Amino acid sequence: MMLATRMQEIEAFHVMAILARARALEAQGRSIVHMEIGEPDFPTAAPIVEAGIAALRAGHTQYTPALGLPALRAAIAASYPPAARPDPARVVVTPGSSGALTLVFGVLINPGDEVLMADPGYPCNRHFVRLFEGHATLVPVDASTSYRLTAALIRQHWTSATRAVLISSPSNPTGTLVPETEMAEIVRTVSALGGVLIVDEIYHGLTYGVPARSALQHSADVFVVNSFSKYYGMTGWRVGWLVAPVDIVEAIDRLAQNIFLAASTPAQHAALAAFRPEVLAELGRRRDEFRARRDYLLPALRALGFDIPVTPEGAFYLYADSGRLAADSDDFAQRLLEEAGVAITPGRDFGVHAPKRHVRFSYANTQAQLQEGVRRIAAFLGRPTPG
Repeated sequence: MMLATRMQEIEAFHVMAILARARALEAQGRSIVHMEIGEPDFPTAAPIVEAGIAALRAGHTQYTPALGLPALRAAIAASYPPAARPDPARVVVTPGSSGALTLVFGVLINPGDEVLMADPGYPCNRHFVRLFEGHATLVPVDASTSYRLTAALIRQHWTSATRAVLISSPSNPTGTLVPETEMAEIVRTVSALGGVLIVDEIYHGLTYGVPARSALQHSADVFVVNSFSKYYGMTGWRVGWLVAPVDIVEAIDRLAQNIFLAASTPAQHAALAAFRPEVLAELGRRRDEFRARRDYLLPALRALGFDIPVTPEGAFYLYADSGRLAADSDDFAQRLLEEAGVAITPGRDFGVHAPKRHVRFSYANTQAQLQEGVRRIAAFLGRPTPG
C-alpha cells in the first residue's frame, strides 16, 4: 500500500529504538540505567488519582464539550497570575499538549506556510507542521543564544512565506528558558512582521531559581500551549490545554469536534485536583528534587568530558556536546547502552544542527540511579568517577 507523501518526512522517535533495546536487555536480566525518557519518574499525586477514581464511580464517562469541562477551564485560567490570567473562554482543554498543537496548526497553517522553530528542538513540532502541509524552518541555535530563538534570529530568518513562530520555554532538549525581556521583544517582533506566535510552556513549574512567566502577560494574541503531563505528573492521563486569542476559539471548537471531540472525561475531572494546595505542595517538593538531580548530574557530566556550556534553568534535560568523546552520537549511545547499560538519547531526534555531536540526558530518574549511571559512564570512558 502506498503511503501519503508526508509520511516520508514524519520520522519515528529514534529514542524509542533505544528504549525498546533497553527493555529487551532488561528482559535478559541486564541492569539498565534509564536517562533517555522524557517522563517524570514520580507517580501521579494521590489526590489526582483519587479524583479520577471518584469521577469513574460517579459515572463521569460521557463526552464533555469539545472545549473541555467549564470548571477545569476556569481552574486553568485561575492558575495564572493576574498579569497573565486569561478569560476562561479562551482556554481549551485538549488530549495533551500534542492535541493543543494539532489544533493550533490546523487552524493556522495553509499548504506552503512556514513556521520558524529552534534547532535543536522537540521533534514532533516540525512533524505537526508537516501534517498540515506546512514547512518547519529549523533555525540553528547554540550556546551563543543559550540555545534559544531570539528576536534577531526571527527577523533574520523571516520570509514572505513565514506564518508563525514556535517558541519552547523551557525547551526540550536543552532546558533553557527565554528571559522575560527577550520574550517581550519576540512578541513585538512577530506582531510587527504580521505573524503568529505560539509558545510551548509545558515545562512551566519545573524551573530552578528563575521564575517562568507566561507569554500571556505580553499579549492576548499569542497562542500558549501547556500540559498536565510534566509539572503535574499526569503523562498517561493525556490532558493538556491551549490558551488562544478570543477570535480563534470558535474555529478551534469546530476543529476539535471533528478531530477528537473532547479530552478524556475522567482525566479532566482528575486534573481538577491538580490545583489543590496539598497537591501543589507535593509538586513543589518534586521540583526541588529535580533541581537537586540537575545540580548533581551537570557537574558530573562536565567532569567526564561532556561540554554543557549553558546551565539549563528548567525541564529535566541536559543537552551535551559529546564531540570530544565520540565522533558519532548514535554509535556512542548504542555502545553506551550495550556495553555499560546506560540509555541516553542521541542528538538526531532533535533536529539537523550538529546532531552527531550531541546527546540528551534526562534526569527524570532517582538520584541513586543517576549516580550509578555516572559511575558506569566513567568506567566506559576509562575515567575516574567524579566527586
